[in-house]
Order: sequence, then structure tokens, then C-alpha cells
Amino acid sequence: MLTFHRLGTDTPDSHTLLMEYFGERAVGFEDGDYVVTLPDPARFIPPAGSFIVLSEDDTLLGCGGVRALSPTRFEIKHVYLRPATRGRGLGRTLLNHLEEEARALGATELVLDTNATLAAAGGLYRSSGYVEIEPYNSNPNANHWYGKTLTD
Repeated sequence: MLTFHRLGTDTPDSHTLLMEYFGERAVGFEDGDYVVTLPDPARFIPPAGSFIVLSEDDTLLGCGGVRALSPTRFEIKHVYLRPATRGRGLGRTLLNHLEEEARALGATELVLDTNATLAAAGGLYRSSGYVEIEPYNSNPNANHWYGKTLTD
């Protein structure tokens, strides 16, 4: 059974998944040196944001978070699924849950940044209604930025 846990980014389960995510990104990064920036836990606690750990029968599957950039504009961050879980549609399931978390926190717009080396992620975002936008930050790891207006 899939379970969504709202946890702090500094909890052991969140930290484990985030370190796996950063490690995988560093190995697959083609644009120079991948810059690891640990998330500020305060930015992922309601009402400022939310961090979700996805599990199935007590097995960690992945994670992701949303954080406020303004009262109605939220950013999706650190979406990660363990390699063995990929191809099951869990990315879309997690993304949909993150959108609901953001909506519950007052978001009417979502933005995110990604890198072209994450082709599957880019495909997921585009097929979920995200469109390319102008860069909204200076993340050195990003070369694509997406946005989506949330509707009721």
C-alpha cells in the first residue's frame, strides 16, 4: 500500500532519500560540477511548504517537496524515486500529491527547475501540464524552468 508521509527534510528517512538523490544527480550531471544545496527544513514545513516521503509497505520509494516563493507561487523541489521503483507511474502519483499539497497551502501557481539530463522528469512535467517559462532563479544545476497554473 502506497503511503505519503509529511516529514521534515532533516528526518532520517528524508535525509536518506535526499542524499541518494544528490548522489545520483552528481554522477549523471553533464554541465560541470553538480552543486549540492541541502534544503532548509523551515522552508518545507506548513504553511511555508511541505516535504513528502513516499513509501510502500514500510519501504522508502521516493520523495519531493513544495515550498512557497510567495503566498500563491510555490516551487516543486527534490522530486526523486529510487531507481528500482521507476517505470510504475509513481512519478506522476508523487507529482499529483505534491500539487495537492501546494494547493492546500494556498498555491495557485507552481514552478520548478530541472536539467535536460533528467529527460524522463521533463517528459513527466510536460505531460502534466507544465510549460517552459523564463528562468525564475539562478540554480546552477538547472537549464530548464517550468510553470503551471493550478485550477480547481
